[in-house]
Amino acid sequence: MHDADASAAPARPITLLLVDDHPVVRKGTRELLEGESDLHVVGEADSGEDAVRKARELRPDVILMDVSMPGMNGIEATRAIKSFMPGVGVLVLTSYDDDAYVFALLEAGAAGYLLKNTSEDDLLGAVRAVAAGESALHPSVARKVLERFSTQQTPTPPEDALSPRELEVLRVAATGRTNKEIARDLDISPRTVQVHLANIFSKLHVGSRTEAVLYGIKRGWIDPKTL
Repeated sequence: MHDADASAAPARPITLLLVDDHPVVRKGTRELLEGESDLHVVGEADSGEDAVRKARELRPDVILMDVSMPGMNGIEATRAIKSFMPGVGVLVLTSYDDDAYVFALLEAGAAGYLLKNTSEDDLLGAVRAVAAGESALHPSVARKVLERFSTQQTPTPPEDALSPRELEVLRVAATGRTNKEIARDLDISPRTVQVHLANIFSKLHVGSRTEAVLYGIKRGWIDPKTL
């Protein structure tokens, strides 16, 4: 899931904020993440309100977000956090695969959606992928998400936002290819792909590939039937 060309050890660990109202879940997740040299948990939150405060204070790279919590839920917390930290990667880790939760969280700006029965390796891969601006959707939700958002299209000329090359990169990225695979397909360097994606994120005011792809689908730039 993580790009091979980005597999070198980062200059600093990926910082994480854990959000879950169950202490046992947070403890187990923290122990798993802290066992990896490139990951560092900088804080924990037990509610949506606490998550917003801690995100503003700690500025983590990735937030592992639960959905169902007393008070402000994960959807509201994600929306609030993305309003002042659009570049943060929110990775939802939940027991719920209900369509309403999935769509609401992705609309709120979540970069990924995993179920709590996912494997440890898949969770670690998803954290790294989200930190790199990639998508991390559980296979059971990815297809229905594409189908759902394709019905909400508001056609907008892509040239108003993206260059032809950026649009090409976004369309290939929507197929789930890694940066290295996109580079090979378009005959450009992986570094150039990273630059294009950074420009796309900046122009569309999003922080992840998931958000960028959904933006493109909803505006008719990407046809889900081709993915």
